[in-house]
Amino acid sequence: MELATLARPYAEAVFELAVESNSLSQWADTLSFLNAVVTDSKFSALVRNPSVDKNALCEILLELCKEQAELNFNEEAENFVKLLINNDRLSVMPSLIKQFEKLKAEHEGYLKVEVISTYAVKTPQKKELTEALEKRFGKKVELEVNIDRSLMGGWLIRTGDQVIDLSVLGRFQHLASDLRG
Repeated sequence: MELATLARPYAEAVFELAVESNSLSQWADTLSFLNAVVTDSKFSALVRNPSVDKNALCEILLELCKEQAELNFNEEAENFVKLLINNDRLSVMPSLIKQFEKLKAEHEGYLKVEVISTYAVKTPQKKELTEALEKRFGKKVELEVNIDRSLMGGWLIRTGDQVIDLSVLGRFQHLASDLRG
């Protein structure tokens, strides 16, 4: 099963809880920290180590979270960590946080858009692109720019399930597909 599918119910449950308790930014910070820890190579090795049981793993992760005073780590967050560990779902954290951020953005009236570019996007370009995307989608846009040299030029723009492929690689692939028939 795909990680995004496994992560969806967790992301939706945390989002609903965050909205109900008016703690969206607190949960965003907590999830961001959890994601950073879970994706750390040393912690990942610990998770994969069969000699480390779930209780020990849970204690380690909870202790790390509680050490972060700025997190305001509460009982609900502690229960969430225990749930992820007991259900062997720590691996879904990267997907979970993306889905949570998307739900949060929609709730707060803006759209998270990922722009993948061959080269760094300069501030004037970002501003122009942001304005064009806000006009297209009718919402405030928050851009995240990533670099992928394999695109050969142009941009790949993603938001949710929507993809706008303005890359040279995408055009070549489209042309190749047309030529095949």
